[in-house]
Amino acid sequence: TLFRSATRMASRPKKPALAPEKDMEDSGEDSGSENDDSEEEIHEEVSVDFEAHTIADSDHNGIKKLLQQLFLKAHVNTEELTDIFIQQNHIGSVLKQAEDLDDADEDDVADDHGHVFGFISLLNLTERKDTPCAEQIKELILSQCEKNCEQSMVEQLDKLLNDNSKPVGFLLSERFINVPAQIALPMHQQLQMELAETQRTNKPCGKCYYYLMISKTFKEALKNSRSRAGQQQKEELMFSNAEDRKS
Repeated sequence: TLFRSATRMASRPKKPALAPEKDMEDSGEDSGSENDDSEEEIHEEVSVDFEAHTIADSDHNGIKKLLQQLFLKAHVNTEELTDIFIQQNHIGSVLKQAEDLDDADEDDVADDHGHVFGFISLLNLTERKDTPCAEQIKELILSQCEKNCEQSMVEQLDKLLNDNSKPVGFLLSERFINVPAQIALPMHQQLQMELAETQRTNKPCGKCYYYLMISKTFKEALKNSRSRAGQQQKEELMFSNAEDRKS
């Protein structure tokens, strides 16, 4: 599948060639300022073609890095989780830069084409209940629920996660911050089609009664101002991934 999108990326200029040792000594303080300038980032908007690919063994490191970004400091075995996604590659996909031999050096194209910019997949928590990563994710979900919800909601969620008759699918999707949100919709649509085919052919991970996902949110810091009624302004809930707002 081919997607096209323009995104703002930060790039570093090429480092200048080192001057001979004698010239470096003569340059004195000027060289320091030049080095500082060379380290500044250049922000430019570039048009990038992305392709969705079936998850493969070669994507292991890229997916694992994105999972670590997704879970941050949470205790989840991302190595095992990555292996599961590769094993069940009849669902899910990775996002890579499309190959364009006309506009780039062959070595650069090979490096960028193999780089994982994002991924999407699904973990059936019920089918994988005996794996450490699935149990760790369930514990993480319940612990976050305990911190933010009433006890009745925690009990309801715990019952749902442990009901083997109604499997729960845990949706995981992550991408680099400079990959635009527009790329998410076709990836989610592709996953839906793959899940429908998986259910039709009775393959692993296909049968899910519930679907669960975690949306990363934050609240924008507001000035200590009050409304006309003297009440504190309500903080607006913000979503790290724009597509989660419509989920």
